[in-house]
Amino acid sequence: MINLTDIPRLARSAGRLAEITRTLAKYGLADALARLDSKFVLRWTPVGAGVRRLSEGTREARIRLALTDLGTTFIKFGQVLSTRRDLIGPALGDELTLLQSHVPADPFAVTRATVEAELGRPLEKLFAAFEPEPLASASIGQVHRATLPDGRSVAVKVQHPDITRRVADDLSILAELAVLAEQYLPEFRAYRPVAVVGEFERVLMRELDFRRELRHLQMFRQAFRDDPGVRFPEPHPKLSTGRVLTMELFDGVPFNRPDEIRAAGGDFADLARRGSKVFLDMIFRDGLFHADPHPGNVFYLPPTGACPAGAIGLIDAGMVGRLDDRMRERIDRGVSAVLFKDAAAITDLIIQVGDVPPRFDATALECEVAEQLAYYHDMPLDQFELGTALNELTEAIRRFHVMLPAPLALLLRVLVMLEGTGRLLAPDFNLVELLEPYKKAGAWKKLSPRRALRKLMGAVTDWDDLVRGLPRQLGGVLRMLQRQELAVQLSHRHLEPSVNRLVFGLMVSALFVGSSMLWALRAPPLWKDISLFGAFGCTVSAVLGYHLFRAIQHSGRLQDGELLADPARPAFGDDAD
Repeated sequence: MINLTDIPRLARSAGRLAEITRTLAKYGLADALARLDSKFVLRWTPVGAGVRRLSEGTREARIRLALTDLGTTFIKFGQVLSTRRDLIGPALGDELTLLQSHVPADPFAVTRATVEAELGRPLEKLFAAFEPEPLASASIGQVHRATLPDGRSVAVKVQHPDITRRVADDLSILAELAVLAEQYLPEFRAYRPVAVVGEFERVLMRELDFRRELRHLQMFRQAFRDDPGVRFPEPHPKLSTGRVLTMELFDGVPFNRPDEIRAAGGDFADLARRGSKVFLDMIFRDGLFHADPHPGNVFYLPPTGACPAGAIGLIDAGMVGRLDDRMRERIDRGVSAVLFKDAAAITDLIIQVGDVPPRFDATALECEVAEQLAYYHDMPLDQFELGTALNELTEAIRRFHVMLPAPLALLLRVLVMLEGTGRLLAPDFNLVELLEPYKKAGAWKKLSPRRALRKLMGAVTDWDDLVRGLPRQLGGVLRMLQRQELAVQLSHRHLEPSVNRLVFGLMVSALFVGSSMLWALRAPPLWKDISLFGAFGCTVSAVLGYHLFRAIQHSGRLQDGELLADPARPAFGDDAD
């Protein structure tokens, strides 16, 4: 049992740790923490202390409620976890996508002070108008409507004060708890808590820097500059910093309000198709995609001359996914393997891109994939649901404790959310139909001479780097040998039976030699001039030697349990296997 307050970082945050403990106990989730330090849990959640334990509802729902109660860091942690269905499974992933962070807004005086401190000028000189009441207030910041001196409407996203310090404190607690869980709670090791918390820390710290979101908006606008049907808010770099982001304000209707979209004249089937195409272009064409396409972040914008059907607007580009050429090539191979029902190729791809556990059973996973492919083979397109199929594949990957790289996990989540959002607008929407052109484009891309030349040049560069670096690396090895700093570590598997066999053989030999000497020297007691101890020892050693020989012939092994586990069973013989 661990005393949590003996750990320096946890001791410094004892108050926040106690709050976490009370919240987890309230929702019936403190069992794992109690196994680390039951006294600490009982101290902060005593019987009769007025803490109401809520055990009704599914475990997934209680986890979501607990994360919501714990505030900014844990809400964001849940949102990041929702992208890792390969670790937590589709059920908890779906529940965590419902996490919304509505927090009380900061007083206007606090917001004004933040904006003026970040931008270095009085608010009245920066904006022609700035509404004191925010449009929304989330965990990291709040958004205000404002007007630029030239009359354009903008949204100003302002970070809550002191949020960075609070997040850092919570991250230190999460990091320490992850280490303890991985060391002392075996059932959590398969979920790689240390790696997950490390990934979450990188994602959250980047999201706290609004300059990254500004850069993402610029990149998306550049990628869709020739498509009037897609719009991203125009950012204003001169009015933005790491804690303040000023961008164009969309006057549209989010996709989570279908009745208002219908009243505005929107065509649901067309919007579902066009909205999904936007994300598929990001994924397969650009390799940079918006990673949070829930209906509240996708807008229907009023028709214009350039786009009579109404444009699709996307906001909140703080979380993005990136796919390099190698990952996109593997995705193309995966799509081809699915088309040809090649379960072995899909399994090989999963092993290549994922982090597999030490005792990974590739054959069992291949059988699982083959069964899923057989189920969906020749299924009518109007019955096939891509989201369901991806969830089943992700669940299989999770059961085998394979950890996918973050971009690929994000991609799977985005595809599931895309189909869900599309079906929210049009029940007969099917994402697979829209994937057909991208599969053909991927096939042509493989045959592109430019692609082949680029791969060839990359291979030449890799070989050139290897040849150039080889002398230096060999020199380093030789210097380590001279300084006696080079160590060779040998690992073995299943040597215990061989060692047991060797030791037992030595014991039998020693018994035979000693008994032979007693017999030769006629050591008493004697019977007809024969040493009884010597004769008995030689007989026993001969019998044991014969059984050892038979065991080696049958199995080549001598297990510890074969000699000692069952006294009624012959130690060596025909059933020693």
